[in-house]
Amino acid sequence: QVQLVESGGGLVQPGGSLRLSCKASGFSWNFYIIGWFRQAPGKEREGVACISSLGSRTYIADSVKGRFSLSRDDDENASYLQMDDLKTEDTAVYYCATSWRGQTTRCPIDAANEYDQWGQGTQVTVSS
Repeated sequence: QVQLVESGGGLVQPGGSLRLSCKASGFSWNFYIIGWFRQAPGKEREGVACISSLGSRTYIADSVKGRFSLSRDDDENASYLQMDDLKTEDTAVYYCATSWRGQTTRCPIDAANEYDQWGQGTQVTVSS
């Protein structure tokens, strides 16, 4: 069965850091792009970052650029979202998703409808 599982969320104070993990089972995702999204209460789902299948090029949303970074490890079918200098406005449920695009250096950072497989999400709460 194809499955994506996020982990690493939790409660953190402003200025703190979290490292979110997304691990896949049931398929090898070396030809898939990986996207990270978040949804805060009362807001639309927002693209955070994505990483391409070819060359591991990353695209980071302006709202988190300089604070978040994204990587992938195709040998382990895993993606990691490193979040530093967290702010209260980063509070949201964070999701990872994949989309088959073959070998490409591009990825759709904020196009949720282009992603086919989604995890269940992990809650990130930034509060003092």
